[in-house]
Amino acid sequence: MDSRAPALLLLLLLALTLSLAATAGADPPERERSALRAFLSGTPHERPLQWNASLPTCYWTGVRCDSPANATVTELHLPGVGLVGAVPTGTLSGLQNLQVLSLRDNRLAGPVPPDVLALPRLRALYLQGNLLSGAVPPELATGALPELEHLALSRNQLSGPIPDALLVGLPRLRSLKLDANRLSGGLPAGTGSGARLEAFNVSFNDLQGPIPANLARFPPESFQGNPGLCGKPLVDRPCAVPSTGATKKRKLSGAAVVAIAVGCGAAALLVVVLLLSLCAVRRRRQHSAAAEEAKATPPTRGLTASGGDFTSSSKDISAAAGSAERGRLVFVGKHAHLRYSFDLEDLLRASAEVLGKGGLGTSYKAVLEDGATVVVKRLRDVAAARREFGACVEAAAGAAEGHRNLVPLRGYYYSKDEKLLVLDYLPGGSLSARLHGSRGTGRTAMDWDARVRAALCAARGVAHLHTAHGLAHGDVKSSNLLLRPDPDAAALSDYCLQQIFPPAPARPGGYRAPELADARRPTLWSDVYALGVLLLELLTGRSPAHHAASGSGLDDGGAMDLPRWVQSVVREEWTAEVFDAELARAGGGAAEDEMVALLQVAMACVSTAPDARPGAPDVVRMVQEVISGRTTTEENERIRGAEEEAERSRGPTP
Repeated sequence: MDSRAPALLLLLLLALTLSLAATAGADPPERERSALRAFLSGTPHERPLQWNASLPTCYWTGVRCDSPANATVTELHLPGVGLVGAVPTGTLSGLQNLQVLSLRDNRLAGPVPPDVLALPRLRALYLQGNLLSGAVPPELATGALPELEHLALSRNQLSGPIPDALLVGLPRLRSLKLDANRLSGGLPAGTGSGARLEAFNVSFNDLQGPIPANLARFPPESFQGNPGLCGKPLVDRPCAVPSTGATKKRKLSGAAVVAIAVGCGAAALLVVVLLLSLCAVRRRRQHSAAAEEAKATPPTRGLTASGGDFTSSSKDISAAAGSAERGRLVFVGKHAHLRYSFDLEDLLRASAEVLGKGGLGTSYKAVLEDGATVVVKRLRDVAAARREFGACVEAAAGAAEGHRNLVPLRGYYYSKDEKLLVLDYLPGGSLSARLHGSRGTGRTAMDWDARVRAALCAARGVAHLHTAHGLAHGDVKSSNLLLRPDPDAAALSDYCLQQIFPPAPARPGGYRAPELADARRPTLWSDVYALGVLLLELLTGRSPAHHAASGSGLDDGGAMDLPRWVQSVVREEWTAEVFDAELARAGGGAAEDEMVALLQVAMACVSTAPDARPGAPDVVRMVQEVISGRTTTEENERIRGAEEEAERSRGPTP
């Protein structure tokens, strides 16, 4: 017995070794390996993936197999790796056992890839944050993906209606995210379906009509940004009930007619008497209030522009508002639950001066009676109803909360005639004023270190909006970058408000990306283009809106197209002529290598094709590399920690 024990033990060890070797050597079928390689080779990507042919397929980056057999590919996760263009047909469809596909936050274009509709076992599809266009595939409503539980197509450019039978064709669906697209028409009713849905979002589209009863259980935020939707849970937008015409007419007796006529006459007389009494009381109160106001209030008080552009008293605004609720100053974000020493009356009585007129409206510096200073922005051409306006401002305030490169938003006021924003006042002025102010004698030029740090602040602000919240700034320009004494704390303003305004008319040149010439809404990639123009502005000292006498580099409207001008100069190998002469006078000559490096970053940002531009986080990294020689290790660690926190705020990878 004892003599055979070592032999049995040896046999057991041998069997275990063979089993482990067989498991380690297992690999999905060659058709799946070929499908993955065809997908990778046919889809341009900015980040190299560790898909080494010498390694088993299940060890490739983002590829997950059924464990422990490793007999088939079940998941593919490639979020934010810089995939560009359309997914080649006949590639992903070879992964017939795929259950999870995540290609979110890339730059995939074209329609929703047909290949993903040929994956019968797919349970989760994450394609949000791309450039997909066209319609929501009707195949989803006809049972192409019967096991699908999670579908995310948010933040794309999808248009057209949502298929009526979408919820019927996806009976196991638990989450559906279609927000931030251009979808139109009504919501799918799907009576009796959608019972498994736990998360639903179609906000910020162009949907219309009543919200079906089976979707009314979701919060109002799931439907905001669609002015045409009505019904629960949008309590302030009930749907109109059409008359059925089915009410039966009944003949009334003569006595009843007389009684009704007498009653109506008496009621009308009573109403007239009451109205006359109320008018008399109101007239006496108004005269009394006017007399008191004339005694107590100097005639010069009120939110008044020095040039006479804006004169408004609290009485004027209250009359325009029409009710106490409409005359209320609403605080947002972290300010919503704080007690402030001022309200709308104090704000409108404050002494004010015009800070400037921008694309959104006129900004005033308001000094309150307690000495506090805020900025009041009087918006014009607002095209949003009260609810959409408030939701948009709340979202913008929340996105900026706690980030020092975004100007804090305190609150807003909304009435029929006036829409105001209240922001923190930054006394350093704007980058535009600092760069392009009077260049006469005695002016101190903006040195290179201040300029490159301003570039980094702008990039950080944009990257935070893009990565942590998936929101486009929509109006990146030097006049919206406000300076602080701390050069690393310059902050962007006027962010994420494009939803409350009508699409801007086509204006080529300036900060506007070429693809927005058809007046489409700003995108993450148009933000990067505008950021690139701002970098060129810092390098050249030239304003994008500057009018030049010569025709070189001019757009059709006569304004200088700064990227084209820089390209023409660099093409002639006169790169040194690009840089602002003030930089050399301010001692920037020693940093010429850094200037050339930042010029390369800017030119990448202003690429004509959106797909060729880097993402905003990549711009942050590249600008940091430009100044890395002068950045301490401690600063690098702080920057890296902030970026990691922003990445974590995006939530776990699907």
